[in-house]
Amino acid sequence: MTDFTAPRLDHPPRPLAQRIGAIVWPSFFTAGVATMAFFAFVDPLALRDATFPQLHITRGLGYTLGFFAFWLATAASSLFTWILLRPASRFNRPLPRD
Repeated sequence: MTDFTAPRLDHPPRPLAQRIGAIVWPSFFTAGVATMAFFAFVDPLALRDATFPQLHITRGLGYTLGFFAFWLATAASSLFTWILLRPASRFNRPLPRD
């Protein structure tokens, strides 16, 4: 018979570099694809004129800002997924007996 009262141990935590890489690399790749798809149809200068015409943003700077905005959004998505997929056993431990 299985003893369900005994604590189950899960795998040890991954190294920090591996955890960061698992968030940053997929989001970098996705941001690159999103940037290419978005700017295939939208000119950064036209976007600037429609949103912030008083700023002197070049086309190259518009591409750069767009890429980093997509990277931030996709990194946030990857981070939230990582937070939701962490094993519950690391957080649902019984309180220590006094």
